Amino acid sequence: MNTDLDDPRLTAGGLLAEAYTGLMNRLAAQFEEHRLSSVEFEVLMRLARSPGSRLRMTDLAGQTTLSTSGVTRVVDRMERSGLVRREACPTDRRSSYAVITDDGMQRLDEVLPGHLELLQRWYVGLLPEDRLTQLLDSLRVIRDAVNPCAAAGSEESALPA
Repeated sequence: MNTDLDDPRLTAGGLLAEAYTGLMNRLAAQFEEHRLSSVEFEVLMRLARSPGSRLRMTDLAGQTTLSTSGVTRVVDRMERSGLVRREACPTDRRSSYAVITDDGMQRLDEVLPGHLELLQRWYVGLLPEDRLTQLLDSLRVIRDAVNPCAAAGSEESALPA
């Protein structure tokens, strides 16, 4: 019998995946109600919380679950919907920015109250403040190790992830 099956690292990985999947399932209906996918919501949030409400496309890819080609497809779709626009980078012709539009900010304003309620109910409200602080600190350590590009182009000290 393989004793590795009892390894607590398997439990840690499994619990993280189960918690994330469960939380995303709780949020999915609310995103649908506002005609957004979870990825589109993530893009709007990242842009709205970035300096100048914009990010280089490569930084946006680093901060999301998307590849650079995936970001291009999502931004193309969101641009057609009027939620974001592209701006050329003045210092690098090969690079461009995704910028949230007024319509994108309005859609985000419509989604946020319900989103924050769900996060309170199914995530942050389940833990006492000291444990939540520890969890967030721990998640940042893990995020920075496995995805160091996640804070690229942002002012993380001013805007926690």
